[in-house]
Amino acid sequence: MPPVGYFFLSVVVLIVGYVVYGRVTEKLFGPNPDRPTPACSLSDGVDYVTLPTWKIFMIQLLNIAGVGPVFGPILGALYGPSALLWIVFGTIFAGGVHDYFSGMLSLRYNGMSVPEVVGYTLGDFFKHFMRFFSLILLVLVGVVFVTAPAGILANLTPSGLDLRFWLIVIFSYYFLATILPIDVIIAKLYPLFAIVLLIMAFSVVGGLIVKGYSFFNWTAPAGGGVFSNFHPKGLPIWPLMFITIACGALSGFHATQSPMMARCVASEKNGRSIFYGAMVAEGVIGLVWATAGMTFFNSPEALAKVLADGGTPAAVVEKVSVSLLGPVGGLLAILGVVVLPITSGDTAFRAARLLVADLAKVNQSKSRNRLFIAVPLFVIGVILCNVNFNIIWRYFSWSNQTLATVMLWAAAAYVVRRGGFYWLVLIPATFMTATVVAYICVAPEGFSLKYLPSATIGISVAAFCLAIFLTRLTNFRRNIPLGFSSSDCSLNKA
Repeated sequence: MPPVGYFFLSVVVLIVGYVVYGRVTEKLFGPNPDRPTPACSLSDGVDYVTLPTWKIFMIQLLNIAGVGPVFGPILGALYGPSALLWIVFGTIFAGGVHDYFSGMLSLRYNGMSVPEVVGYTLGDFFKHFMRFFSLILLVLVGVVFVTAPAGILANLTPSGLDLRFWLIVIFSYYFLATILPIDVIIAKLYPLFAIVLLIMAFSVVGGLIVKGYSFFNWTAPAGGGVFSNFHPKGLPIWPLMFITIACGALSGFHATQSPMMARCVASEKNGRSIFYGAMVAEGVIGLVWATAGMTFFNSPEALAKVLADGGTPAAVVEKVSVSLLGPVGGLLAILGVVVLPITSGDTAFRAARLLVADLAKVNQSKSRNRLFIAVPLFVIGVILCNVNFNIIWRYFSWSNQTLATVMLWAAAAYVVRRGGFYWLVLIPATFMTATVVAYICVAPEGFSLKYLPSATIGISVAAFCLAIFLTRLTNFRRNIPLGFSSSDCSLNKA
């Protein structure tokens, strides 16, 4: 197969995965199209607002995308074409499953935030753990998705419009998007932004083909094949690559975003196209940028140098886009990438507001209640903007995957309650448990242990969690509610 075929084959496998495995995942959950949804039974004109399915898909895609499917795959490209395997199979068997269940479980539990949903399936300990972890993750995401686009825009505009200026502009927009009703800004702008994003992603691939680049042209290490480790520093593929790619294959951040759209869905039958479908679309975007990293640069060392010189993957985005598409096309491509973090940063803070509101049981229909929660969150976000981006990104990536892992365990418990084949969820949950534990043991921001002890600890913890889960099957079947009872919408509105 010609090297370019690896990319298109990967895209085809993702699409087939959506059609086939998406239906398998849907059957595991068991959607009921006749069941009233929270958008109808709890409509409040602020967060619970019924929207068209196509519009929810576009919003969900932008909510979950952020810089994850761009920055993560660019960093993951340093490991070579094995990054494509994780993006494809991680998206189908882990990311898509995670996103579908996080969205649909929220739908079943009145659109509640992920900690509350996890609490109903795994118990109070995990509910409190997820409250703490989710809030930290959302604030980190908001900060990461302020500094990254602000840096790109500062490089594109006159010197007077510096980083501080763009930080103020983006934070101001985030604040409005956090407190205003969802159909005022988000529902109107996001569908257009999503279209721009998809066009720009495929323009990059088109530019590589038109300009005659040889896809995946890196020379394999001595004695290695195409899927061997290409990383210039020899960092191990597992667990580091799996955490680095993050949102391009699996992301706990998505579980924090899905409840916002779960509050807008008109029918449970639309869940697969919205939640699983948006994850597959994000996987395709991840493939684009991983491929660009491995194709535009003639070696992993060359890619690593640009990353080091630029400080963040934004430098790679700018170099690739301008070179392939010219000044105008490059500018549009860069702006398409800028849209990603901005349209996830605002919903990160919005999701944080909803999470705190669910915890404190504060009604959000009144603007003063929304301000009471939002202002302290933004004060913390502004303070964290002074922390080095790369440090925040490393902690974000690990905490992101850890949250996703807990959500997969919760989804497995739900499938047990339904009497379904829970192993389809249990396997990725166990694998990711080993991955996140091994990573925090070996990573410099963690315990900095040697690789072999770290891997051993990760696998041992995963095996222990699996054993505990299997011993509690009877308890799961007895105690897990399948969702809150929903009133008929016409009666609820009367």
